[in-house]
Amino acid sequence: MLQTIFSADFFAAILRATTPILFATLAAAVAAKCGIINMALEGMMLFSALFGVIFSSMTQSWLAGLLITMVLGGLIGLILAFFVLNLKTDEILAAIAINLVATGGTVLLMLAYSGDRGTSTSIQSVPAPALHIPFLQDIPVLGDLLSGHNLLVYLALIAVVVIHLFLYKTPLGLRIRAVGETKNAAESVGISSRRVQYIALTISGVLVSMGGFFMSGGYMSMFTKDMAAGRGYIALAASSMGGNTPIGGFLVSVLFGIAQAVANVMQLTTIPTEMIQMLPYLTTLVGLGIYSYSRMKKRQRLAGK
Repeated sequence: MLQTIFSADFFAAILRATTPILFATLAAAVAAKCGIINMALEGMMLFSALFGVIFSSMTQSWLAGLLITMVLGGLIGLILAFFVLNLKTDEILAAIAINLVATGGTVLLMLAYSGDRGTSTSIQSVPAPALHIPFLQDIPVLGDLLSGHNLLVYLALIAVVVIHLFLYKTPLGLRIRAVGETKNAAESVGISSRRVQYIALTISGVLVSMGGFFMSGGYMSMFTKDMAAGRGYIALAASSMGGNTPIGGFLVSVLFGIAQAVANVMQLTTIPTEMIQMLPYLTTLVGLGIYSYSRMKKRQRLAGK
């Protein structure tokens, strides 16, 4: 087991496990910056995982499948925004509704499209390719660690930098943060908070759809029922623990990715499967507990001053 952990394959497993969580964490961070908790990440990931399989199969192109999935993910973000901003629906209840619809709706759509139940075995989807970086792949050890991963793994890492620059270095990013921090003050200087929140939730939907596509077109090469497996909720925890920032969210996402990779390796041992499968979620609970405790102590110190 130790030999497996200290290997290039284990590092690759960490990147694979981190990628969908990271996309969803960035999506949660963008939504949180505009003042809305996007708890619909789980359902969005499920829909996107299925859309990725269906549309890459229909077009026989992983790129077309990804782009269509991103558009549809953005549309789901718009639907959530419409319910929350126009119909004044509670954001948590609206998100739970999307998650519940996704749980059964993805199975129904898969059954209607292919006749499959539970797993898209008859859909010949096209997964995203692996990227072999020239020159780097020829370097001993380093080439094995950094080259040859799925293209979306690299896109997730690039997205961390892009979203950080977007939120902190662009006028739109400034408006999103202004609306999330002090909505009334933002509106007093002519910023349309509703329009900004619509844009933020659309971006959030696009980001999480990339994570969903990776799950069925990179992490695996098919769609299975409930394959998100709580990653949307883990991403919410990662975003919160990372201060709703891209860099902080990335670091916490890697922590959860390590926990998932360790759980996969532990399946080679005699430890009961149920205990192994519990590890990523236990890590989430422990991490949230530590984070909440540290925030409470900080508030107490500030109150004492």
